[in-house]
Parts: sequence; structure tokens; C-alpha cells
Amino acid sequence: MSAETELLASLPNWAFGFALVLARVGACFSILPGLGEADTPTVIKAGIAVGVSGLILPAALPLLPGADLGPMRVLAVIAGEVGCGLLLGWLARLLVMALPIAGQVVAVQIGLSSVLNPDPALGSQTSGTSRLLALAGPLLILSTGLYAMPIEALVGSYHLFPPGRMLPGGDMAQTVAQATSGCFALAMRLAAPLLIAGLIWQCMLGLLARLVPSLQVYSMSMPGQVLGGLLVFGLLLKRILDAWIGAASAGFSVLPGL
Repeated sequence: MSAETELLASLPNWAFGFALVLARVGACFSILPGLGEADTPTVIKAGIAVGVSGLILPAALPLLPGADLGPMRVLAVIAGEVGCGLLLGWLARLLVMALPIAGQVVAVQIGLSSVLNPDPALGSQTSGTSRLLALAGPLLILSTGLYAMPIEALVGSYHLFPPGRMLPGGDMAQTVAQATSGCFALAMRLAAPLLIAGLIWQCMLGLLARLVPSLQVYSMSMPGQVLGGLLVFGLLLKRILDAWIGAASAGFSVLPGL
């Protein structure tokens, strides 16, 4: 058999394999932090997913099932690939979600929770500090090279979750639950300085209101609370981002597949 004949005979397996790889990579890249942001044009995300799929295909092809599967089996395999990609992307996304959650806690403490801005990631509207940290997360991931770790986990996931096999539903649910709780715990740690300062400030205002009942505490304290809170937030912003980079690096290093 000539080389051209062998190439033509292998094309169906290559095409089917590329579709399976693209299903996992595309699902992961749709929510992957840094590369799958809602602000990123869909054409760019699709192009990156196709390019990465082409790079992964030669290494993943021996692990992929052949193209001689039945229609229902094909649908089941594709659904499993999409679910695996969404799992990896969501685990990485939760680490980035800690930043805007921390920003929302900060906004509540400094009195800016009612000043809302559009946010395609967390909802129709969110606070200014939350939006600022939401934009800082993808920027830090792309500038520090952290985006490479989820992609490495995606490549390694083909050995951990071989295509065509049932995904461990119980383990997946437990992993997502632990990652979600870790996301909120990280957000509270990042916002802890502003949270403590806000609690102390509110205790002081409560004592002042008890000592001078006729004083309009809210009207007098709000300007100082906003200005002082923004000053403290600005002074601590670099430390908050540095702490998040360390936590994100540690979190990415334990993604399934690494």
C-alpha cells in the first residue's frame, strides 16, 4: 500500500479524533480564565481552540477511540469530552472568580456597593471595585504566564480521563464543591484587611451614635468612609494581587492532569 493510500485511509480517524479533541478543548476554552473571557471576541477564542486542538491531536490520537462507533456511542463520547473540558475550565475559573468576589466585599465595606457598573462575567451590574479586580485577573494570568498551567492540565487530562470512558461523577462533584468553597475562602482572605477595617469603623460609628443620639452619624461618616476606604484599598491593592497570584499558582498546580 502506497503512502498516499495509507494517508487517505487514516483521514477518517484523524478527522474524528480532531472533532473529539476540539470538543474538549473548545469547552474548556469557553470558560478558561484569560483566554475564555466574555469580553474576548468569539472568533479569537474559536481560532485559539482550533489551533491548540491541532497541536494536541498527534499526542492524543493513540488514546482516542476509532471512527467506527455507532451514532449513540459517538454522542456519548462527545458529551463526555465536553463535560471534561467544562470541568477543567470551571476549576480554573473559580480561582479567578475569587478576585471579583473579594472586590464586592470591599465595595460593601467602603460604601460603594450601590454604585454599579456593567459586568458580563458576574451579571448585569456589579460594583466598581469588583469590576476592577475582575479585569485584573485575566491581565495577570496573561502577563505572568499562568495561562500555560491550565493548558498543561488539559493535555494531561487525556491520560487521567481517557476519551470514551465514563467520567467519575461523584469525584467530579466533590472536586467542584471543594473548589467552590476554596474560591469563597480565598475571596475572604483577600478582602480581610478591608473587612476588619470596616467592622472597626462600624463599631466606632455605633458607639458615636450611642454617645450623641442627635448626631446624623450616617451623613457625617459616609464621605470619610468612602474616601478612607478607597485610600486603604489603593494602598493594599498590590499586596492583594500578589497574594492572589500566589494562591492562583498553587491552585493551578493541583488541577486534574498536572
